[in-house]
Amino acid sequence: MTDVWSYRGKRVVIAGCFSGMGECCAAELVRLGAEVHGVDIKQSPVSLASFTEIDLRDPASITTVAAKIGGEVDAVFNCAGLPQTFPALDVVTVNFLGTRLWTEQWVPRLRKGGAIGTISSTDGSNYLARLPLLKEFIAIGDFNKSRAWLETHAADVGNGYKFSKEALNVWTQQQAFALAPGIRVNAILPGSTATPMMVEFEKFAGTAVIDLFTAPSGRRALPMEQAYALIFLNSSAASILSGVCVPTDGGFTGSAAVGEIDVAALLAEAMKAH
Repeated sequence: MTDVWSYRGKRVVIAGCFSGMGECCAAELVRLGAEVHGVDIKQSPVSLASFTEIDLRDPASITTVAAKIGGEVDAVFNCAGLPQTFPALDVVTVNFLGTRLWTEQWVPRLRKGGAIGTISSTDGSNYLARLPLLKEFIAIGDFNKSRAWLETHAADVGNGYKFSKEALNVWTQQQAFALAPGIRVNAILPGSTATPMMVEFEKFAGTAVIDLFTAPSGRRALPMEQAYALIFLNSSAASILSGVCVPTDGGFTGSAAVGEIDVAALLAEAMKAH
């Protein structure tokens, strides 16, 4: 009988395995028996089947590295990303355009029943508020033309991190339809998580604002907790799940949605401290 929780015998690729959630994800996949091929702009500390340096801002780097790894895979893990302290154009390029192009290299090589899992963010939860704009951007398709669009729509884009995560959420749900049946596509939307990148988030928003999103759990998530959720979504145990953007935030999104948390009041209080 097949163990739906196991990754033994599976071949996977993971982008963004240097630190944080991606490092935890890569390490746990290795422990679960997967053949893990990782890419990042910095060397991963995890003992992988292979590691290759990649620059997700560079289309040539993306296509070259994917071709070098080659072969078929059972799952794609998209864990790479930049915070808001980088220029908005670079943030959207890495977080969305590079991630999308990297994924596109693997879609033809995904075995039947394969899955794509992406780390998005609760910061992209309000994507429906500007769905037409996001769909216009995503529909461009071409990497360089998309960057040009970003430059001419800088005012519409605003916060590059937020925009990139909104785009990821829309794209995840579009691809779940486009690649069905046979390939599942999902994302997790982490809330405040104790990763090395959190220092950059605190520089941008302040600790008080970051920590308001820890209600009702009262703590920041651990990187491995986010890794577990993503690994589950790409596992055979989640075979009916596709097109899902799962808030992995200790209950904040759900509590806010039904009015148990007054987000505006909490934000106003946190801004006083910032």
